[in-house]
Amino acid sequence: MVTRRSRTTATLVGTALVLAAGILVVRHFTTPSEPELPTIPAAERPVVEAAARACPKVNVPLLAAQIHAESGWRPDADSGHAQGISQFTPETWAEWGRDGDGDGKADVWEPKDAIPSQARYMCHLYGMVKSLPGNPTKLALAAYNAGPTAVLEARGIPKIAETREYVDRILNTLLPQYRESEEKYAAEHSPRPSARVSGP
Repeated sequence: MVTRRSRTTATLVGTALVLAAGILVVRHFTTPSEPELPTIPAAERPVVEAAARACPKVNVPLLAAQIHAESGWRPDADSGHAQGISQFTPETWAEWGRDGDGDGKADVWEPKDAIPSQARYMCHLYGMVKSLPGNPTKLALAAYNAGPTAVLEARGIPKIAETREYVDRILNTLLPQYRESEEKYAAEHSPRPSARVSGP
């Protein structure tokens, strides 16, 4: 026989469980989650990794952060002034664009051509700015954005708001995110140690 007291206790316990579940659901949806890190698209990863190996001055996170800032990884990006995933101007592409995929044509719209050309051009820019005072990576990025002449004439980062924002965004926001993203990628894709078999 169920007493009034046991019914009341069961009702209280049930109510408490419902309230606790409700609190957990609300907390789940209102607690700020970690922002998702940017990642290199799978299709572009081999190209970025190979391009970074071709120039000792650049690395995978830096190239990735720069591409992110330039085009958001869109091969069809067109600012009206610069084109493709690495945002080359027609003049710069005519000098630095190379056939990276072996199809006999240097195509600014093809990431396999544009990304290796970007790394080669960045290597050249590092060489151009090495005699200037300041951080060589900042100077090379500024030269990529504003042109090397502007950087050489300013003897540093020129007073161009777009260029300063570009360099700042890459080095202070995107590069740390891509470094962290690449560390996670490496941890997830590193070969697992094989099980050791003990000897007799």
